[in-house]
Amino acid sequence: MNNPVLQWQIVASDPEGTSSFYRELFGWTVTNANALGYRQIDTGPGMSGGLWPAPPGTKGFVQLFVGVQDVEQAVADAMRLGASVIVPPAVLPDGDHVAILADPNGIPFGIMRH
Repeated sequence: MNNPVLQWQIVASDPEGTSSFYRELFGWTVTNANALGYRQIDTGPGMSGGLWPAPPGTKGFVQLFVGVQDVEQAVADAMRLGASVIVPPAVLPDGDHVAILADPNGIPFGIMRH
């Protein structure tokens, strides 16, 4: 089974300040010209990602998105193995099919159809 990490995202309480920090530190390009206003980060060669506002009272973190063939089946399999669902499977306005889970240790991760 080939389930690669497709992208990453930073979830931050101060998305604008966090965007500025990484732009200035690494020269990354940050844009939000998409249906959700999601801050997409282009790191140059390598894997790009994005930046999303953290829910109120939540500490920031980095989240990986793993590619799967069937999002619903992957959610069911993850739950059977002890994961919990944070955001149930959904199709985003840009067509991405995603879900956000927490592994048995409470570490959040995303899955997306590829």
